[in-house]
Amino acid sequence: MQTGQKRAGSQNKQNRTRQNIKKQTNTTHNKAKRVGAILLCFSLAVLLGRYVWQRYEGRAGRMPGAQAEEGNIPRPVLDVELLTVNEYSRPAIALNQVKGVVIHYTANPGTSAKNNRDYFEGLKDSHITKASSHFIIGLEGEIVQCIPCSEISYASNERNIDTISIECCIQDDTGKFNKATYEAVVHLSAWLAERYRLEVSDIIRHYDVTGKNCPKYYVEHPNAWETFLSDVQAYLVRYGVS
Repeated sequence: MQTGQKRAGSQNKQNRTRQNIKKQTNTTHNKAKRVGAILLCFSLAVLLGRYVWQRYEGRAGRMPGAQAEEGNIPRPVLDVELLTVNEYSRPAIALNQVKGVVIHYTANPGTSAKNNRDYFEGLKDSHITKASSHFIIGLEGEIVQCIPCSEISYASNERNIDTISIECCIQDDTGKFNKATYEAVVHLSAWLAERYRLEVSDIIRHYDVTGKNCPKYYVEHPNAWETFLSDVQAYLVRYGVS
């Protein structure tokens, strides 16, 4: 009996040992799962935060010389559709200092901002030319951003290195901006002027860089251009910028 009891006791002890090991193993696995879940949540939070920051700031292109915080002028609604980095439309060359804003027109009546953005995107494949713009304003006042303001665009020749470019869509061959496009380019120009501490005189036409008839209507009608600059100035004054 004593021998049988010893054997039974030994067996029970072994069973308890196995159960303890199993419990410890399960506890370790559960802890590992909890730690893994916490790390996954943290990683997702970091990625989400980075994405939101890029949408809000990085894609709009904060850079040296820009306001540290949002200014007085409301941020325009931007449809951010960045071009693929390529040598024909988005070379990803740093734009280290903004000294001006250059206004252009698309010269293809009736096309939308998205149409023109997609044309720039297609240059990576067609290799027809090198061309792009930071922003394109459509016929309904929509603003598509193609390139971050911290990079150059292929728009303004020798002024690519220190200016931000705005292409404006047109309805007809006159090249005159319609009401929605005009109001949007006034808003965007004023916002950029505040953001980069520019004077209204720093907002120029492509014509003022190369002599090209661009933007056509505002080259052929100098008074209309002066009115545009006055409207940008009034927008700045309205929001207490100058």
